Amino acid sequence: MAVTVRECLELQLLEVEMLLSMFPKEGEMSLDEDAVSSVQRYLRSDDGALPPQLEYSIAVDVGEARVKVELQVLLPHMYPHVAPQLFARSNALHRQQQLQLNTGLASHISSLDSGELCICGAVQWVKDHSLPYLENSKISSESTSEEVVVKETLHRMWIYSHHIYRQELRKKIFDCARKLNLTGFCLTGKPGVICVEGLRENCEEFWRVIRYPNWKHISCKHVENIETEGSIDNLRLFRAFEDLQFQAHGDYGLRNDYHMDLGQFLEFLKQHQSGHIFQILFGVEGKLSDK
Repeated sequence: MAVTVRECLELQLLEVEMLLSMFPKEGEMSLDEDAVSSVQRYLRSDDGALPPQLEYSIAVDVGEARVKVELQVLLPHMYPHVAPQLFARSNALHRQQQLQLNTGLASHISSLDSGELCICGAVQWVKDHSLPYLENSKISSESTSEEVVVKETLHRMWIYSHHIYRQELRKKIFDCARKLNLTGFCLTGKPGVICVEGLRENCEEFWRVIRYPNWKHISCKHVENIETEGSIDNLRLFRAFEDLQFQAHGDYGLRNDYHMDLGQFLEFLKQHQSGHIFQILFGVEGKLSDK
């Protein structure tokens, strides 16, 4: 007999309740309670649009030093009959070790039978298997600690979308940027533009998260890498992650198809030493009107 979405969502809520009982302390499990409420409302109703996918993270203590490894979880509506989207990350892991850890985790998940709730098992797998990768990262760090000059690279991504309207999507963008210590901005409306700057691995993680599962009308138009012997914070063009909403053209009432004033956007870019990006994003040279 075919499994329904409702049955899968009921199982997901049961698993979330079990995880909350396993990780009750503050900071151990981060969960969007609004998404849980949306799933509960959907299950109580007879019909209606599907709720947002459940998304949460669990902080796993690894080894005697209790190093934190964060397991990020995104559940498709048909999980556990469709594999969950999992990603393990830690500030104590170098990029290569983090990639190897996630490859092993994906292999473990793919070996399980479809229909099994597996997040508790995934947490235990991370707890049991992260230590060798953490130790390799430590050895790698110690072997390079004798270098006199430590260079860092600021990574900046310019992302274009046909439009950005939905509150749920905007919340995801801002939460992800804040979590990954990224600065920049999100221009809401039509067109939609996002700029993020910070460590490369954090920018790439942001790009991975916001595109999943099916944001199609979005592309990374331009990437900048700037190397420095000091802190990358000195190279940031933005002090925070800003919410840009310029005056729209015309009177569109409640319609969700208004175009942002690109003249104001160009002025904003020039104020942040980025006027040249306008042509990269839109294919035309930006010019400010005479006032």
